Amino acid sequence: MLAEYATFGLAPAMRAGGVLASGAYQVHRDFVDFVVNGRPLLFQLADLDAVSPLASDIPPAIFTTHVRRLLLEADPPLLDGRYVIYGCPECEGLECGAVTAVIERADDDYVWRDFAWQTSDHADLELNGYRGIGPFRFHGGEYREQLGRLLTGDDPGAVRRRVLLVGARVALLAKLAAALRTIGIGAEIAADAAGVPAEELRTYGAVAFGQAVPAGVRGSVREAFERAGVDVAYVDGLAPIVPLLVAQIEYALDPGPVAQRRLARLAVTDGAVVTEVTSPCRVRLTAYRLGRLRRPRVHEVFDEVLEPGEHRVALPGGAPYVVARSSDAVLVAAAATG
Repeated sequence: MLAEYATFGLAPAMRAGGVLASGAYQVHRDFVDFVVNGRPLLFQLADLDAVSPLASDIPPAIFTTHVRRLLLEADPPLLDGRYVIYGCPECEGLECGAVTAVIERADDDYVWRDFAWQTSDHADLELNGYRGIGPFRFHGGEYREQLGRLLTGDDPGAVRRRVLLVGARVALLAKLAAALRTIGIGAEIAADAAGVPAEELRTYGAVAFGQAVPAGVRGSVREAFERAGVDVAYVDGLAPIVPLLVAQIEYALDPGPVAQRRLARLAVTDGAVVTEVTSPCRVRLTAYRLGRLRRPRVHEVFDEVLEPGEHRVALPGGAPYVVARSSDAVLVAAAATG
């Protein structure tokens, strides 16, 4: 098959982690995704929970090796000239399955072809090939420029995966910090930001405020970050429910462009949840509320693969908070009050 020219780009993306309703944890991963013809390549592979080899949490030497492989400056990691395009977000082992492809030169261009789902040394294109995906031919200059930026430190996937937790309820903040660290997000607890060196403030990507934090403290924290020249996301906790707060923080840390997210919208209105997706994906809707004695209550509302478009799901029990999760995004919505 003749490879048609396609545009090649890179964009920050994440594999959504989180504290699930069952109590299990899912690891949060930030990575650089491949954008082909203006659309993330991962979205063209149906509902796949995977990350590219260009993950932000791998050692620099390994990251550089992955980039040089894509540039064909290092040997392929698999037989038959095949390269890993997406792998397991938990262990990255081939036995869990990976999307692989042949990458080769064509004059000054680069061609990606024969995409397949691979779980062993050899890819069976007849059984596990991705029909209708590729081949893609990328202009050599554009391809090398995009990947070369990763070798010079201009990484579009570079994110500050730490959050500063500011609040008075130390026990709750300790549980929240532990949950965030478990899924791979750094978290520290503080009463305010007074006296914190600017160098340390620059390591944070978000600040989460508890509900009882006074306006004066919130203002002083914001001023401290502004003086340090740090642009961070600010999160106002909706309720003292750890999984809900984790979801709010994950959303705040999401580095991906809004226009390239599968989960486009989430709202709670008239006793229902309205969500919109841009490509087929599995969506989990979880509702949260505070019961008697302010104890958290969790209700799994929905867990199915949705087609592109807007979807409306009944919300039982009148829960005021809903979290929507796909493999690569998190959205949080609260019911309108008053």
